[in-house]
Amino acid sequence: MPRSRLRRKEAVTPRPTRAAVRVGNPAWLVPAMVALFVIGLIWIVVYYVTQSGYPVPALGGWNMVVGFGLIIGGFLLATRWR
Repeated sequence: MPRSRLRRKEAVTPRPTRAAVRVGNPAWLVPAMVALFVIGLIWIVVYYVTQSGYPVPALGGWNMVVGFGLIIGGFLLATRWR
């Protein structure tokens, strides 16, 4: 019985290695996020405790907006946290 010809295998070339993608947080993200949460909370607490005398008396009720704005800024940074 005749033998069939052997097939040559194609040379296998390795895939090019990819550079490692760094998945993580910048070093400033978590401290800034926590700082915004804490400063916003302290701002609102000081506003209530001093009966709208501090932190900025000229702002009046807008001190609440500033405090919640700081807290919202903390939440926006929290969405970037991995």
